[in-house]
Amino acid sequence: MDTFDAIEARRAVKHYDPEHRMTEAEVEKLMSHAVLSPTAFNIQNWRFVLVRDPELRKAIRAVSWDQAQVTDASLLIILCADLKSWAKDPARYWRLAPQEVQDFLVPALAPYYEHSEQVQRDEGMRSCGIAAQTLMLSAKAMGYDSCPMDGFDYEAVGKLINLPEDHAISMFVVVGKGIKEAWPRPGQLPLDDVLVTDTF
Repeated sequence: MDTFDAIEARRAVKHYDPEHRMTEAEVEKLMSHAVLSPTAFNIQNWRFVLVRDPELRKAIRAVSWDQAQVTDASLLIILCADLKSWAKDPARYWRLAPQEVQDFLVPALAPYYEHSEQVQRDEGMRSCGIAAQTLMLSAKAMGYDSCPMDGFDYEAVGKLINLPEDHAISMFVVVGKGIKEAWPRPGQLPLDDVLVTDTF
């Protein structure tokens, strides 16, 4: 599917065929494209929790306003940010780069991140947001529907998935075979309302 077509066709679909299963090859294709999403300093700070256990999905649905897509979609993906990824063997992020690039970038990570938890969190949320869009557009290109979600109890979900202390949940993305179209687009703001040239 053409990229522009995928952007125009992607909608937040809420109703899915609960019997549909994606093949392992499809899941691998989807996730292999998700990890091509850009991150600052190439720290790849997203972590994708694929929730496969039906009972766990039911428990997550119970703390997600009982939204049916949590259990009915083929995939429930919890996007999490590893807030300390910048400090975890950072040389691995640049192992294939020329030596002069490694020598310049790897030592730059700690000074940028270590003194600001806000920067670490902001970076993680940005990375997960970009990855979520990659997931949704890739899903649409593969003939699947998707829905980004933040209507859930973050703390409760974190306990259910045993979220590490140095991680934060960003959002869910569900992917599957939609059985009901999304509502018509409610109306995009005109470009003049959202596009600023140079200064406000």
